[in-house]
This record gives sequence, C-alpha cells and structure tokens, in this order.
Amino acid sequence: MLTAKQFGVKLTMFHGRGGTVGRGGGPAHLAILSQPPDTIHGSLRVTVQGEVIEQSFGEGNLCFRTLQRFTAATLEHGMHPPISPKPEWRALMDELADIATNEYRSIVFQEPRFVEYFRLATPELEYGRMNIGSRPSKRKPSGGIESLRAIPWIFSWTQTRFHLPVWLGFGAAFKHAIEKDSKNLEMMRVMYNEWPFFRVTIDLVEMVFAKGNPGIAELYDKLLVSPELLPFGEQLRANYEETKNLLLLIAGHKHLLEGYPYLKQRLRLRDAYITTINVLQAYTLKRIRDPSYDVKVRPHLSKDVMESSKPAAELVKLNPTSDYAPGLEDTLILTMKGIAAGMQNTG
Repeated sequence: MLTAKQFGVKLTMFHGRGGTVGRGGGPAHLAILSQPPDTIHGSLRVTVQGEVIEQSFGEGNLCFRTLQRFTAATLEHGMHPPISPKPEWRALMDELADIATNEYRSIVFQEPRFVEYFRLATPELEYGRMNIGSRPSKRKPSGGIESLRAIPWIFSWTQTRFHLPVWLGFGAAFKHAIEKDSKNLEMMRVMYNEWPFFRVTIDLVEMVFAKGNPGIAELYDKLLVSPELLPFGEQLRANYEETKNLLLLIAGHKHLLEGYPYLKQRLRLRDAYITTINVLQAYTLKRIRDPSYDVKVRPHLSKDVMESSKPAAELVKLNPTSDYAPGLEDTLILTMKGIAAGMQNTG
C-alpha cells in the first residue's frame, strides 16, 4: 500500500470469502471493518464462493441488501479507519498463531485415531458418495484426509454441530499465553476492545460456538462411532468446552453472543428445528451403515396419509438408483440441506 501511495497508483484490495468462518466467511460487515488500515480507500473487490451465492444474491431484495451491507461497511471503514496494532500485540498474535497451528496439526494429522473417528462421527463418507456437490469431495480418490477438499471437510463437521475446524487450536493458544504470563490475559482483553481484527476474529468464533451443540455431536458418537473411539470423542468435547470458556474470559462475556442479542434470538428460534433434523440424520446414517438396525419407534401417520390411495410402498420408492435402502438417501440429502440452511456458514 505504501509503494502504491508513493507512486500515485490506486490499489484495490481483493478479499476472497467462503461460506464458513473457517474459510474467511461470516458476516460481511464485520469482515470488511476488520481489514487493516490503509487497505480500503472507497473500493473493495470481493469474490463470493459459489455455495453462498444463492443466499446472498438469489433474489432481488437479497441482492440489494447484500450490496447495501458491502457499501455501508466500505464507507464506514473509510470514515473510521481502524488503528494499527501495537508491536506487542503483533508479537502475542504471532505466538498464539504458532501454538494454535501446532495444536491443530497434532490432532488432525498426527493423532492416529483421528481419521477413523472423523469418518465415523460425521456424514463425510456418505457426502462423498452422493452427487450433491459441484466437485468431487476429494482431489485424489485414493488420498487421505489431506486430499479432502475444504468444503466437504467443513461441511461434515457443521452437520454434526461440532464445527471442529473453526475452533480447534484456539483453546491451547489462549491457555498457553495465560499460563506463560498472567498479564497476557489483560493484554488480550485490550486487544479485543481496541483492535478490530482481533475482536472480529473472537466474535466470529463465538458465533460458531453459539451455533454448536456438543450434545448433538455426542449423539452421533453413540450411534455411529466404535466403542474404542468414544473416549477420543469425549476428549474433543472437553477441548470444545475449555475453548469456549477461555473465549468468553477474553471477551469479558458471561454468555455467548452477549453483544448480539438479535442474532442470539434468531439462533434460539432455529435451534428446535435444526436439532430435530440432526436426530433424523443421525438415525438415518445408522440405518445406512447398519441395515440390520431397526428403530423401535412407530412413526405417526396423519389422516391424509392413511386415507391416501397410494400404497405405503410407493411413498418410499424414491431415487431407485441409490446404493441405499429405499428412501434413505433422499432422507439424508434433505437433512443435510436443512441443517446447512439452519447453520448458514456451511462450506
């Protein structure tokens, strides 16, 4: 930016955005306001990922509101530019990033139980078999977890409401900083209040925790994960709770989304519907993976269905080319769509 300014060149910054917080997503307004000083001078170039185009530009009113948010944030950034981070903030941030990266890699790439647990505890395998994505779920069909594309990796954890790629590593970094020097806690609180980039990062992760539900992830574990891997799932959920508590400590909040009551209310209204869909998905996955499993609950049939002239067998003759039992693949796709719509930041 300094070089462009020195030679009178107008430089437009490019900001690539994904659908989820783990891929640069989240509320556009916050993302723009968190950009460094002198990076936005009345203009900004943004690429919106394909999986979130419809929810942002799918209708005329939505398109207008989206462009309105981008314009308002760009103008606000110019009128109230953020301050530059202090050298000690940068140093602490670099240290936090190193610790978080090492913690993330130690679990995802070095923990021998992780890959098997991931594939059992989430619908990743089924997602890869179904033709519902714009690309194959893997870059190399025979590759391991490192060949998995970003969207199915994030999507699978979002479906179970655990959101692991977003928060994993944060807790270890915060804990290390506080234990190393108690003054770091107060410094991070100052950073949260005065440095927009740090504040937005914390707020976005806090939003993800508000959408998460470790109890739902535990249900998937009980139904789908082998007994020897259950302790690993418990360990990850303990990590989840510790990270959430540390996040609240740094933000100075007693509850999640304390500063965003409107969003908190919207998520609370959605929760009952999404939780029901999660339960349906977990039991559908159980039926797909274990055809002998039978749910000992008799479904309630409405009067209209009972009096329908169509035989019950015809109601489940959906997608006859599926590899799964009649109706199961369609049910799974519907639950995936429902959870994705409720979570919003999915891929």
